[in-house]
Amino acid sequence: MRRLTVVRTGPQALVQDLGRPGFAHLGVPPSGALDAPALRLANRLAGNPESAAGLEVLLGGLAVRAGCSCTVAVTGPRVPVLRNGKAVGSHVPVYLARDDVLEIGTPEDGLRCYVAVSGGVEVAAELGSRSTDLLSGIGPEQVCAGDELPLGPVTAPAVGVDVLAPTRVPAELVVPVVLGPREDWFGSPGRQLADGRWTVSDRSNRVGMRLVGTALERDPCFAGRELASEGIPTGGVQVPADGQPVVFLADHPTTGGYPVIGVVPADELALLAQARPGTGFRFRPQA
Repeated sequence: MRRLTVVRTGPQALVQDLGRPGFAHLGVPPSGALDAPALRLANRLAGNPESAAGLEVLLGGLAVRAGCSCTVAVTGPRVPVLRNGKAVGSHVPVYLARDDVLEIGTPEDGLRCYVAVSGGVEVAAELGSRSTDLLSGIGPEQVCAGDELPLGPVTAPAVGVDVLAPTRVPAELVVPVVLGPREDWFGSPGRQLADGRWTVSDRSNRVGMRLVGTALERDPCFAGRELASEGIPTGGVQVPADGQPVVFLADHPTTGGYPVIGVVPADELALLAQARPGTGFRFRPQA
């Protein structure tokens, strides 16, 4: 049987693929890799379809032992990668013989590394995806030391050259946001978003990026009012009663009762997945 044995996990390791979109009507979040381009790259380097399941590793620390010959690739931010104690580098295919040990150090910046293995991690799928959803509990359990992860069959050779460089997160993110659907709940919403300054909170997780800083103020006619629960898209910027915005990520609830002032475009969310607590944050409202 093709498999990996988990020696240690670091702070958190999860099985993730590209998620299970399309089930919001059932209350199921889309889930999937927060930095989808990094997972897609890792899979291409390992010779997998981009949709194959791999591991999302928070702040490094993962070590796995190969139970068979396989090819692995580690992407996301630049990070030390060791094979049997010797450096092999990230963002390249790495061959493992049976009983070889692969270790991932702490990334230079960013938060999440992605590990793809030839054949993909072939745990049982739920609703068409192998992703772990931390909010709803759908999908496999968090990866733990001692787990044996089954691998699928190899379908293509590893690829040694690609075009995506390691992710680098600037000291301050400037993130576009499209106003709506509830921007009318806020006085001068575009100006408030453009003028505000925040930092990424240490309470951020796969459900959402919590921001700390400028409190967004409601229009006086909406002060103290409540909103009936309504659908929330991935990237939605919800504003609770304290005015501190939350940008919803892949494991977000599908409905909520606080107004959504705007939505961050999907292609901007991968960078948010790599922003560490304390990173500066600004919005750039779009017309």
